[in-house]
Amino acid sequence: MHSIIDRLADVSDRYDAAFVDLWGCLHNGREPFPAAVAALHAFVAKGGYVVLLTNAPRPQEAVIMQLGKLDVPPDIWHAVVTSGDSTRAAVAAGRYGQKVFHLGPEKDSPFFAASAAVPGMERIRRVALEDAQGIVCTGLFDDRTETPEDYAALLHTARIRGLPMICANPDIAVDFGHKRRFCAGALAQAYRDRGGEVCLFGKPHRPIYALARRCLAQVSGRVIPDARILGIGDGILTDVSGAARQGLDSLFISGGLAAAETGTDRSPAPGKLAVFLQAHDISPTFTIGHLR
Repeated sequence: MHSIIDRLADVSDRYDAAFVDLWGCLHNGREPFPAAVAALHAFVAKGGYVVLLTNAPRPQEAVIMQLGKLDVPPDIWHAVVTSGDSTRAAVAAGRYGQKVFHLGPEKDSPFFAASAAVPGMERIRRVALEDAQGIVCTGLFDDRTETPEDYAALLHTARIRGLPMICANPDIAVDFGHKRRFCAGALAQAYRDRGGEVCLFGKPHRPIYALARRCLAQVSGRVIPDARILGIGDGILTDVSGAARQGLDSLFISGGLAAAETGTDRSPAPGKLAVFLQAHDISPTFTIGHLR
């Protein structure tokens, strides 16, 4: 039964591990949330394992570097699993051809880096749209100023050519500081609305969770049952839906992307939260205003 809790510690004894979202849960793109850091520190101190599970389209090495720049303490997590990593494996396998058009900013170029951990990536070439066999979408070219509407012509051309879009980040939007920015998932949604083929590998889809379970078993030295894993995040259609699909309990952070809809200050307004959850036909195991 769904319940609103005040602190992670209220339920943490039920779990040996947590799959924790990053943006909107642990940081806002500019700085970490101190209360969230403290909550994960306490969970780890009690013997819990934390896998940071993010829809970032970049390899885990790039995300770990970003966490360092944001001063997220390295002792509150054990592994990082990214949508980029789960997507790279599919692209490297050549399922979508070896010539792809990169729809996204240059900062996401590490996605295409050759790696011994991802055999076959060295054969993937970035080409112009007219020469591509598929599109790898990691985001907007400039998410500071653009919206999906700016891509109508490009998406129309891709649809006419029948190109599949491989979306490396299913998130629709994130809050960067106090400003909302669109993500690759928004472009994937727009492409699908036009009848385009879209392939997704991050939350809420199975591949990223399979990778997360393997990483969790590696860092913990054992297979932790699903009943002892808690999925934590502010994305109702990614974090909460993904956990439900995988048979995991979930902790919904209502003060992230859905802060306005759920009336969240310190905690969500119960009436508004109920309406929000009913509208999405999803019921998390627990809800908390902010991770603390």
